[in-house]
Order: sequence, then structure tokens, then C-alpha cells
Amino acid sequence: MKKYIAYMLLSAMVCGVFASCGNKEDSSKQEVTTTATTETTTEAPTAEAITQPSTVSVEDIDFEDTAVAQSGDAYLAIVDGQWWIQYWGGDDPTRDYLTYNAGVPTITGNGDYTVSVTADTNGFRYDTTGSPDDQYVPSGLQFMAVMIKDGETKFPGAVITVNSVKVDGKELTLDGKPYTSSDDGQETRANLYNQWVSKDNIPKDARSADGKLYEGDGDAATAASFIGDYSPQAVNPDDFADGWTNVEVNFTISGIE
Repeated sequence: MKKYIAYMLLSAMVCGVFASCGNKEDSSKQEVTTTATTETTTEAPTAEAITQPSTVSVEDIDFEDTAVAQSGDAYLAIVDGQWWIQYWGGDDPTRDYLTYNAGVPTITGNGDYTVSVTADTNGFRYDTTGSPDDQYVPSGLQFMAVMIKDGETKFPGAVITVNSVKVDGKELTLDGKPYTSSDDGQETRANLYNQWVSKDNIPKDARSADGKLYEGDGDAATAASFIGDYSPQAVNPDDFADGWTNVEVNFTISGIE
């Protein structure tokens, strides 16, 4: 379904370009060609760049399956440096470009799991360049977290312990341990890179395999002795600056009764 929606959006963009009725993006951004090439780019293409006709008919493209997180599923929420390439556990054609072949496991109890995203798919290439033969390479990092859809109600008290983060097969060195919390009282998350939260304002509901990061309730809560070991920015965005294709996070779930 997503490929048909993407095709319709692409057609609409073509009409908009020829009619000169749309807002043009910053002309300084590098265009992405739609003919077969081995050259890659890490800059978001302009609308004109992705509306060039592909030499391959959409009906002939072997699109991969899209991954949509259902209640109780874990997924890797991620946003690139330009806030363009994203994945939020869905297949929204305007933002979930990394939905194709995303690793979205169902949490069945305590144990080890892996979430992942990849830009090495025909679906991603078609949605970002207009052709399955041209590779757009995401770069930079604005946000990243392991998420469990409806985790706070399905698995109250569950803890996500991140074991490793790999980018294109290389394991990253983490600056602190990610903790478990919830931003909305519904989804359980372990922030890997959240620039809007610092080590000095870790939320009061934060928990870990070591225990709760705060003792007590409300204004009377005091930080646990080990809170300094934890961080909402354990991943360094510099490790994503030069471009990335595959991102994988291995983690352990505990605390489910």
C-alpha cells in the first residue's frame, strides 16, 4: 500500500513542479539524479530532483514489506540530521522512509531483542530519489530511541537495557547507559539520543536494571546514587555525521511479571 501512496505523492509533486505552484526547497541542497548510478548523496534532494521520471515502471519494482509496529511491538525511532529521513514505527509516506524491512519484534516477555532500520531497500530508494537504482544516504542524527508501542500499559515496569548499538556493522562506544521511561504515559522508551533532555533533568519515572533513578515521589524525590551512570544522550551524533545505511540496537527486556 505504501508504494502506491508514494507513487501518487510523486505524481502530485510532478504536477506541482510543472504548474510552478509549489514552494521550492533551498536551491543550495544537492540534487539527486534518477538514472542508475553508484554515486551517493547525504543531502536531502529538492522536489525537482525526485520528480524526474524513473526508467523503471513502478509496477516492475520489487518493493520490500513495510513494518508497522502493533501494540506490544518494539521499534527503533530515528530521525536524520535534516529531520527528513525518519521512522516512527509506521509507514506514513511523508516521514516513515525507513519502514521497509525495519526490524520490529513483538515483545513476548523478558529476554533479548533487536530493532533495526535500513536504507538499503528498493522502497527507500524509490521514495527518496524516485528510482530504485539511486541510493540516497541519510546523515546526521536528531533523535534516536528504542520504543515499545503501548508498553506502559502492556508491560508496566518493564526495563529496556541496551546492550549494543551498531551503525553499518560497527559497534558504537556509548557515553553512559540509556534508561527506561515514557514521554506520554503510553509508549515505553529508552532514549539513545534525545537532545531535548540532559543528564541534569532525567525524568522522575526513569528506571533501569539497577533500580529507579529517583527514590521517593514528586518534589521529595532524590536521585539514586547510580544516576550518574545514565544518560539520555548515550549515542554520539558524530558517529552518524558521515552517513549511515543500517542501524541496529540489541537490548534486553526485564521486569515483566
